[in-house]
Amino acid sequence: MLNVAIVAGGDSGEYGISMKSGKQVELNIDLEKYAPFLIEIKGKKWNYRIGRKCFPIDKNDFSLTIGHRKIIFDIVFNAIHGTPGENGKLQGYFEMLGIPFTSCDVTTSALTFNKNFCKQVVASYGINTARSLHLFREEKLSGAQILKELTLPFFVKPNNGGSSVGMSKVNQKSELNAALDMAFREDVEILVEEYIPGRELTCGVLRTKGKIVALPITEIIPKKEYFDFEAKYKKGMSDEIVPAHIPETTSEKCQEISKLLYLKLNCKGVVRFDYIFTGKKFYFLEVNTVPGLSAASIVPKMAQANGWSFTELITNMIEEELEVRS
Repeated sequence: MLNVAIVAGGDSGEYGISMKSGKQVELNIDLEKYAPFLIEIKGKKWNYRIGRKCFPIDKNDFSLTIGHRKIIFDIVFNAIHGTPGENGKLQGYFEMLGIPFTSCDVTTSALTFNKNFCKQVVASYGINTARSLHLFREEKLSGAQILKELTLPFFVKPNNGGSSVGMSKVNQKSELNAALDMAFREDVEILVEEYIPGRELTCGVLRTKGKIVALPITEIIPKKEYFDFEAKYKKGMSDEIVPAHIPETTSEKCQEISKLLYLKLNCKGVVRFDYIFTGKKFYFLEVNTVPGLSAASIVPKMAQANGWSFTELITNMIEEELEVRS
């Protein structure tokens, strides 16, 4: 039986969601094949808990000692959204130790976590993206200057981050300064991106048995103005239709784009690509390289629509990584 470290938590506003994702993986992993250990990572504290007792991870080799038993992990299942599990930091650590893990490598993780850099690479493959400005905190760009470059309405969001933390929609000039302040509280660099009206579609992709597989398309219909943190994680705040009620040709086109990006961005594990579909064109929004796996998350619903249980999804991810490494 293989020892699987499920890492969850992290140091961002997505900590709570990540812990829920990690717990769901722990509850649904195939216990006939794997011995799971849910490792909570927060700052310098990396712990495995049994009841109220914490057992620290030895960061020298990412091992765990319980009593006289030293546990060496065969693979890491990465369930950390945000830093340090989605931006390449943990990936670099595990790569240096030679421990297999279920998410993208350090280069892909760092690139895709930076929304501006990722958009530029995606655009180089001929995929549509929204017009945007990439701003740094020390830049003294006024609201008037931004409005000269972009047309309202637009979104203001942290350049590095997820789950819509620190993101807001600006419909009129008077809302701009507050939106900039909120985004800059989360990150030293932000993205101001023009709003594109259309349907929000998302596609999960993974490699299994050596083949890139696109899962059924999901349409997200938020009951608020847009798909913010509350709409993503509060029950009843959005409708997630799997599979989306779209023509088969539209679904196939979305899957085709997503598989191309999965290949070109050198993705690994399961990732989720988000788009706006205008009725004629797809506009790339972002890629989530460690998408949510909580009970409320989209990817498990996609897997189910594809005929896979959550347990089968987890097994496919682990087995693919171990096969690549063998």
